[in-house]
Amino acid sequence: MTVLHLDTGKEMRGGQWQVLRLIEGQRAAGLRPMLLARYGGSLFEAACEKGLPVARLSLRKAVSSAFRYDITHAHDARSHTLEAVLHARNLVVSRRVAFSIGSRWKYARARRYLAVSEFVKSVLIEGGVPEEKIRVVYDGVPLLEPAQGTAVIAPSNLEDPEKGGALAAQGARLAGVELEFTASLERHLHRAAIFVYITHSEGLGSGALLAMSAGVPVIASNVGGLPEIIRHRENGLLVENAPESIAAAIRELRDDPGMARRLGLAARQTIMRQFTVEHMVRRTMEVYSQVLS
Repeated sequence: MTVLHLDTGKEMRGGQWQVLRLIEGQRAAGLRPMLLARYGGSLFEAACEKGLPVARLSLRKAVSSAFRYDITHAHDARSHTLEAVLHARNLVVSRRVAFSIGSRWKYARARRYLAVSEFVKSVLIEGGVPEEKIRVVYDGVPLLEPAQGTAVIAPSNLEDPEKGGALAAQGARLAGVELEFTASLERHLHRAAIFVYITHSEGLGSGALLAMSAGVPVIASNVGGLPEIIRHRENGLLVENAPESIAAAIRELRDDPGMARRLGLAARQTIMRQFTVEHMVRRTMEVYSQVLS
């Protein structure tokens, strides 16, 4: 099976990491994937470093490739629009965001939609996409070494209006702790004792999944798809988007190490059961097979 992947993202965010892991998994399974990505962007460079098949995404390249592959898989809104206009062959689209659908014409073009959560699936249905065209495929993350740190860490997203970095910082100040922001979670999670993931809108929360894989207890906003991965007081804490609520959760984990260890262990078990890269790759390939059958 040949698969053309397209992603126009500039930075390595959650979606771009999923593209990279998916292509690696597909190659290992014997598929022949090809990636078109923004030249000079982080995903393009990461694919080159790993020796994965990648080419510069351009209109000419997209047009010449539109009917050469068994499956065309668009991973973001711009590549979805491009392939919808080109009437790409057997178009599959990953939908990660939680906001409402804009163009119903565009969303009528794909054979299947891979919703990153049940919440995102409900947004697609509300926007007019037939339920039979939607499959939920959760993100997959690598299983990291268990963290043994003391830091309180949050993702570096202060410039993103949909995220809640400022709220997280306010909550940490109220709790009397220093909050460390990082743009490289996989590199820095080993130093974490608590991970704070505050957001106003979230399809699923791959950053939270990565922290859970390292056994770090997560404090996350009770929004979007996050309640699908975090069960309150079972494998993490869900909070309202208010500094006082965030501060109370930080204090509770800081003052009760036993509870923090229990939540972290349960979080890691959750990843192993449901959110591994292998799960994500297998479920995606099952959708491809349905499209081609």
